[in-house]
Amino acid sequence: MDFTSPLYIGFVTATVLAFNAWRLPLFRQCVLLVANLLFLASFVQSAQQLAPLLGFLLLGYAATRWVARWRKPWLLGWTIALIVAVFVVLKRYTFLPTRIELPFLYLQIGLSYILFRILQMVIDSAGGEGEARLDPLRFFNFTCNFLCFVSGPIQRSDDYLANLGQLDRKVDEAIAFDALHRIIKGFIKLAVVSAVFNYLFANLSAPVLAEATRMAGWRYVAQYAASAVTYIFHLYYNFSGYMDIVIGIGWLLGQNLPENFDRPFSARNIFEFWSRWHMTLSEWFKTYLFNPLMTFLAEHVVAPAWLPYLGVVAFFVTFFVMGVWHGSTGVFVIFGLVMGAGASLNKLWQVLMTKRLGKKQYKTLGESSAYASLARGLMFAFFAFAATSLWVDMDQLGLLAGRLGVGGMAAALFGTALCAGVVGPMVDHAGRMLASLAPRLDRPGVPGVVTRNLVLASEVLLIFAVGAFFHKAPEFIYKAF
Repeated sequence: MDFTSPLYIGFVTATVLAFNAWRLPLFRQCVLLVANLLFLASFVQSAQQLAPLLGFLLLGYAATRWVARWRKPWLLGWTIALIVAVFVVLKRYTFLPTRIELPFLYLQIGLSYILFRILQMVIDSAGGEGEARLDPLRFFNFTCNFLCFVSGPIQRSDDYLANLGQLDRKVDEAIAFDALHRIIKGFIKLAVVSAVFNYLFANLSAPVLAEATRMAGWRYVAQYAASAVTYIFHLYYNFSGYMDIVIGIGWLLGQNLPENFDRPFSARNIFEFWSRWHMTLSEWFKTYLFNPLMTFLAEHVVAPAWLPYLGVVAFFVTFFVMGVWHGSTGVFVIFGLVMGAGASLNKLWQVLMTKRLGKKQYKTLGESSAYASLARGLMFAFFAFAATSLWVDMDQLGLLAGRLGVGGMAAALFGTALCAGVVGPMVDHAGRMLASLAPRLDRPGVPGVVTRNLVLASEVLLIFAVGAFFHKAPEFIYKAF
């Protein structure tokens, strides 16, 4: 179901109207159950194609029960291994032998995010934190919530239970306006801004990836850099626009979904970037992989001199797994290796600079405008070029590497970093100026409801105008990851 299609808009409208027809919590749970089932059914053509997903859900539900009951460390370990093994088989990673694959097509969309929710419940239940308090109805609605099913945000079960406590909340005028404004804002990002960058990216990248391209030298380097930058903006506005849409719809359905983006391109290092980009994914990996790994390493490393370098290892493993998680083909292994290497080098730089300058001087250096701008530009360029793995296959990646060479890659990276370091603060300043002008829209004598409706109407017109130019909004990218 395409998120910008009339079918999806009609589906959401019907769900919201049915949900708000009666404020009884059980009724609203049943409405969400029907909506989630219909959403799943829109991706398949037969019940057989849903069977592997339902089997994975049954395994997850049973696992939360048995680890909560017995709470044995060895049982938790084997349970996690079993769940991950089943997931890897269902995900059809290309490095696995084909003989272990299921011999029919089935629904794979949503498996990655269901895995996160199931593992979170299993681990927390085994530790006595938020024991398995979800009955089958709530478990299904939590793991297969149509708002979060395709690409998050990754909501924790305790947050979901907190939402259930206000399931009978009435949607008043203020909530309705905020929700509609957030939804329309998301559509503008997805159907307007993302469409513009997708158009630019398609036209810029085609000659770069063409086997018989006529470009060479600095022109090829510059066009590749422009392709990488326009793709990353396309990805950001596409993904963050989708998040705005589902968060806004959630407000109309009694759900407060977690935020997933917070100005990621203002980040000065890879750790800050992932605390601002896909934040729920980063927080999940921090809680359930990085922290336990750091604890394990700290307990098994005796030499105090090695303690500062443990983060280098832990960050590499965490970011490598996070990168590989994005896809099932070899190119995502490259993405994971690049992200892991970048995180390790970033941490190593912090350790060495702290030793050389001391914490106070290193902090002072980091707060200087020149250093901060350069670090910000380098982080943007690094992620843009790492994300090349998201829009090429292995053959195309080899073609790019061969044509660019080490010198071309370095020129593209540092040239983009320099431009981003200069332009980024300027864009921030312009944004603050525009934000300061926003309150002037509410002039004395103009009713608030009139202003609100005019804002919403103008945003809708903008969506239609740009949509007419591009004929069709770009598809949601992250559902493929």
